[in-house]
Amino acid sequence: MIATTRGPVSDQMVPIPTPAQPRAITLDTGRLPGATAPEAWHSQYGSVFARNVVVATLTPFLPDPAKANGTAVIVAPGGGFRTLSMQNEGWDVAKALAARGVAAFVLKYRLNQTPQDMAAFDQSMKAMVVRGPGDRPPADRAAASLAPQVADARAAFALIRARAEQWHVDPRRIGMVGFSAGAMLTMTTALAGTDARPAFLGNVYGPLGAVTVPADAPPLFAAIAADDPLFGKANFALIDSWRTAGRPVEFHLYEQGGHGFGMYPKATTSTGWFDAFARWMTMHGWMRAE
Repeated sequence: MIATTRGPVSDQMVPIPTPAQPRAITLDTGRLPGATAPEAWHSQYGSVFARNVVVATLTPFLPDPAKANGTAVIVAPGGGFRTLSMQNEGWDVAKALAARGVAAFVLKYRLNQTPQDMAAFDQSMKAMVVRGPGDRPPADRAAASLAPQVADARAAFALIRARAEQWHVDPRRIGMVGFSAGAMLTMTTALAGTDARPAFLGNVYGPLGAVTVPADAPPLFAAIAADDPLFGKANFALIDSWRTAGRPVEFHLYEQGGHGFGMYPKATTSTGWFDAFARWMTMHGWMRAE
């Protein structure tokens, strides 16, 4: 169970029909090689999740043209590369950005295959949480292990740049924010030396281990709760890596919030991460002050 200002919300996984996604644009990265399980959706924590994603999509959330400022953000939900928190860490984040004049694009990237049976899938997710993140390589050396997901992120950048005029986006002002596994993908995309390097980065409760930071690394915003059971007890050397390289970095360590707080209205200060992120974007000129 997680507590929100609306009261306790069940952590039980309940299968749901695939929701309509009329604005979703299929990316050109093809089907996940060797995939046999079809895409499926479920509700949990009062939110909506996708799993067994075999074809990547990008869904635009465009601001009112009168408020658009040319900035764009690719939003990468988390879920351990086994599921995607499409609502809490995707659609709701994108809507909040669009309301502030920023074009937002939710990336539904391809995932590792999981059991089709809901009970078996639930058990596999609980086992993954107990094991922890494991020995996944640092973000600057993870491109090979995340090849399908990085390809999806690169395709997302390419699509936004190709349609920049249509979507009123400045190609030089495309950033990326990710949550948990989505933060891993965000950092890997930024550090992989590809043509998809974001103009700025948001790492929300992703791993914060040391990396090699290029001289032209984008400004970084990072946020995590001290009681995060996955990454809160590890070191925060990523922040020092950015500082040592002389690159801009802002870090918020919240006392409480657990893992996966996203846009949930929890009674902890971690709920303020989006306001902090918006102020940071405003400070850098990527968002207009309200």
